[in-house]
Amino acid sequence: MIPKNVKVKDINAINVGTLMESLGIEFTKVGDDFIEAKMPVDERTFQPMGLLHGGANVALAETLGSAGTYLIIGTKTHHGVCIEINANHVGSIMEGYVYGRAEIVHEGKTTHIWKIEIKDKNGKLISMARLTMMILERKK
Repeated sequence: MIPKNVKVKDINAINVGTLMESLGIEFTKVGDDFIEAKMPVDERTFQPMGLLHGGANVALAETLGSAGTYLIIGTKTHHGVCIEINANHVGSIMEGYVYGRAEIVHEGKTTHIWKIEIKDKNGKLISMARLTMMILERKK
């Protein structure tokens, strides 16, 4: 479970100087078992034909699942790393924003599994992904 005292502005603060900042990813909402973010569809996230790049969708999906695991486990004694992600791109978009929602479907001691859906402003499914995070103990 994600702690109840998490503030979206604090999550966004850790994006400074990262891929997330470069792609314009912004966290928008967090709950007990989910996290949401939006990403612009523009020159930062286009493929050459002017459509949202599938790799940008995957970056958004991994960002959401990784951040969710980070919030659940903290960082004092353990950290999470993505060991597998798969995505199906089922729709396209050429402008505006996409909105991602990651929901945890398995919260184990050594792995977390996240289901991520990425949609447009009208709720049309653009991409769906599954992400597996491995939980590792921090070395002293």
